[in-house]
Amino acid sequence: MTAATPPVLEVDDLRTWFYTDQGIARAVDGVSFSVHAGETVGIVGESGCGKSVTALSIMRLLEEPARIVSGAIRFRGRDVCAMPAAELRAMRGGDVAMVFQDPMTSLNPVMRIAQQLNEAMTIHGRARAEAKGRGIDLLGSMGIAAPERAMTSYPHQFSGGMRQRVVLAMGMSNEPALLLADEPTTALDVTIQAQILDLLQDLNREFGTAIVLISHDLGVIATICTRVIVMYAGEVVEQGPTVEVLANPRHPYTWALLNARPGLDTDRGDRRSAGCCVRRSCGVARCRRVRRLSART
Repeated sequence: MTAATPPVLEVDDLRTWFYTDQGIARAVDGVSFSVHAGETVGIVGESGCGKSVTALSIMRLLEEPARIVSGAIRFRGRDVCAMPAAELRAMRGGDVAMVFQDPMTSLNPVMRIAQQLNEAMTIHGRARAEAKGRGIDLLGSMGIAAPERAMTSYPHQFSGGMRQRVVLAMGMSNEPALLLADEPTTALDVTIQAQILDLLQDLNREFGTAIVLISHDLGVIATICTRVIVMYAGEVVEQGPTVEVLANPRHPYTWALLNARPGLDTDRGDRRSAGCCVRRSCGVARCRRVRRLSART
């Protein structure tokens, strides 16, 4: 990747709001970033900060009461917000793939793995015979033993780690240019988590796929991401090279997020919450907690 290389994904001043009976919830409020080919970018922040809504906006998978009210999303220079339905279907799962948080809800419990994995490829033009062979190869490359037998299994017969590998295989089945991974290691034990992260790194190196990794875990982000984006209350409060941001955070919320991680030598009374004040709708600039943290730093 060079500075002259155009980014695979550009998000410019994206605003996605939810129009509810109680008022407007500004889930994503002015988010901007870009991702280049072969790059792994992490989006980190507490629950409810807008990470997943950002990814779903990129895929155009949000329905009412959510609306993209302004901003631009460009994939390889094409305006995603202006794409017709047919072009969106071709993009999803083909050029751009998404791995969702819970693999059990991403997989159909009454369909065998082969049906679901093959469908992800045949719907984008692969022949059934080719899709079957590639599906077996993908499961094998994901570290699943006896992939031929695994293809005939149902999702409930797999462990959480194996289901996550199947979802990753589905995401990579068409060799997408961009992979959105929404907390792919949530609820997995640390051993399986490390294996999944290794798989993401291998896929990134092998295919040159740009990866956007969404997480609330700074340790996961530090492991594989070259750049990190810190989100709070729907806004990007800090972004930059991962090592630089984590070693020398400039924004008080990033500092608070790092400080909230418990350590083996941390007393219970010394732990601080990374969250904002009780009124989450207060906004970053006006937040009392952020102002207090600013005064400390």
